Amino acid sequence: MKIQKFLLVFLIILTTFQTKADEGMWIPMLLEKYNIADMQEKGFKLTAEDIYSVNQASMKDAVMIFGRGCTGELISNQGLLITNHHCGYGQIQAHSSVEHDYLTNGYWAMSKEQELACPGLNVTFLIRMEDVSTQVLNGVTSEMSEEERQKTIKKNSVEIAKTATAETHYEASIKPFYYGNEYYLFVYEVFNDVRYVGSPPSAIGKFGGDTDNWMWPRHTGDFSLFRIYANQDNQPAEYAADNVPYQPKKYFAIAMDGVKKDDFTMVFGYPYKTEEYLTSYAIQQKLEIDNPHRIKARQKKIDILTLAMNADAKVRIQYAAKHAGISNAWKKWIGESKGLTRMHAVEKKEVLEKRFQEWANSTPENKKKYGSLLPQLKTIYTKLTPYRLAYAYYYEAGVSLDIVSYAGYWEKLITEKKIDTNTVENLKKATTGFYKNYNATTDKKLVTSLLQLYYDNVDANYQPTILLTIKNKYKGHVKAYTDQLYLKSKLVSEEKAMNLLNNFNGSTLKKLEKDPLYLLRKSIVALYDFKIKDSLLVLNNQIDLLQRTYMEGLLAMDKDKLFYPDANQTLRVAYGKVNGYEPIDGVSYKHYTTLEGIIEKDNPEIYDYDVPDQLKTLYNKKDYGQYAENGEVHVCFIASNHTTGGNSGSPVLNANGDLIGVNFDRCWEGTMSDIMYDKDQCRNIALDIRYALFIIDKFAGADHLIKEMSLVRKNPVEIKVE
Repeated sequence: MKIQKFLLVFLIILTTFQTKADEGMWIPMLLEKYNIADMQEKGFKLTAEDIYSVNQASMKDAVMIFGRGCTGELISNQGLLITNHHCGYGQIQAHSSVEHDYLTNGYWAMSKEQELACPGLNVTFLIRMEDVSTQVLNGVTSEMSEEERQKTIKKNSVEIAKTATAETHYEASIKPFYYGNEYYLFVYEVFNDVRYVGSPPSAIGKFGGDTDNWMWPRHTGDFSLFRIYANQDNQPAEYAADNVPYQPKKYFAIAMDGVKKDDFTMVFGYPYKTEEYLTSYAIQQKLEIDNPHRIKARQKKIDILTLAMNADAKVRIQYAAKHAGISNAWKKWIGESKGLTRMHAVEKKEVLEKRFQEWANSTPENKKKYGSLLPQLKTIYTKLTPYRLAYAYYYEAGVSLDIVSYAGYWEKLITEKKIDTNTVENLKKATTGFYKNYNATTDKKLVTSLLQLYYDNVDANYQPTILLTIKNKYKGHVKAYTDQLYLKSKLVSEEKAMNLLNNFNGSTLKKLEKDPLYLLRKSIVALYDFKIKDSLLVLNNQIDLLQRTYMEGLLAMDKDKLFYPDANQTLRVAYGKVNGYEPIDGVSYKHYTTLEGIIEKDNPEIYDYDVPDQLKTLYNKKDYGQYAENGEVHVCFIASNHTTGGNSGSPVLNANGDLIGVNFDRCWEGTMSDIMYDKDQCRNIALDIRYALFIIDKFAGADHLIKEMSLVRKNPVEIKVE
């Protein structure tokens, strides 16, 4: 037993300090200084200037933030962009109805006139970035309180951003890096006229559904197409009928030769958030509090929604995007917890912390600044634990419930106690939008189940008072309470809500103040406001301050180590190689999947595996056009690029900078890479771009879109049709 423990500790120490190949999300403007030599050694054939430049067109000019949280890339000189099907899902759903079910059937604009406007959707291009740490921290001193520090930083940042965008139509933001030890300026150009061009049916774009989500092998055609429009001067403009397709500075050529094992790959996109420098205390809290309880709550939601969606086509459309969002994080958290446990993440961090403490105690100067840092963090995380649990249920089983969230729309009217015509009209619009994707029967089941979970899992001190009412008035029977809630509330149906708004007067306000749904929300929000919010804020602020100092110490302790900053939805480069992996003992996965695998999974009785007849016909005839490799259509591939949320839709590029795939997921065994990367298990999953073209051309018959693109091929292909 002692020998086993010694070996475990030895392995932890070894893996804690070794250099990890392919790990990192790197800042584009610093590639020349830190990464390009390594990239070229691994096969990259271009220069850092080809990736990021302010002096000439470069790859950065073809990559964008798509909407609020995904990445997209340009693939033609007419503003055509490709991103993931799940990134465009909300827009596809918005254009769908039972009569025009684009989620189920797909949609393809056969001309630019058929491309559909997407109000509220925009794309954002990076113009330039700059290290402004000195300017942002100007005037900041060690004697300042944290509040004074942040005020100074905010004031400086506003001035820097204002100067950077003066006399332009650009926008700017300043983001902290390394927990606020450095700051970078980002100047952006935003386009607001983006139109829906096409997407495959969900049986292709979401093939495998939630069962296959985060998993490998994968066979999902996860892509959708949109087009950016500009005014006659090629400048950003609001939607107008006479806008024209945007002519970009740069777009990606498409490589038609595919990928081979050990090929260089690069992902260029906007990863949202990672936490690679957390302490052991933070990881332990994730493993014991955050993940288990949020997983439990989302499992309840998924079970209820799945049954309802399978039983009713309209409900399936209404809740498709919601179900996808709920299940995406649920499955990710499960994989993350498994991965962190398998990697002994807590123990590895403890080894690092022991070394840090020894370094901190090595000199009087270090001891003064860093000596008490880790014990303080441990104490604060202990204090934070009950509030993290309370917050998990406040959110998952409280304010995130659809109808509870909708009740929040009415708060301004009720709390201000006055009739405001503009507020009423805006609320009418919000009500119409909300009820488009709402089913009362399904919602009631969700509210009943989640309130029961809240009641059963949270200490009474951190429960909303409405749960005490359920205990006393309804003898603990949550369903008895929700029966009355949905019977008496005027806000649980569109008809009742609109009737209130159409006849709004002083007596309406009095009715709303006593409405059961409003009282439910009021109770939940009051719990957060009076028992959770302030404590969370104080403790998290203390952690942020200490984490910044800890990060500063790590950088000082390992001066020769190259640290990459955590993701924060700024443009990053990740690079690695095409490779399979071994998820468990005795199992080995190759690096790609094919159309044959889709046919093998075909099951008309299961919605997520019901392969379209037309795709089966193409397979049976082997009618693959120019998109096959050795008689097969490749669907997806995996590589060792370090990615996270926000990288969805990112271009996956080869050594020549040509597009070989569209990133859309990670392998489940590697989802802990947001916190700890494992070179043997962490793989990003990409759609093979040739499969997307095959679907566009041979399945959809939209070859006019293919003609816009620049296809490059080293090796000629022989086209056969049986």
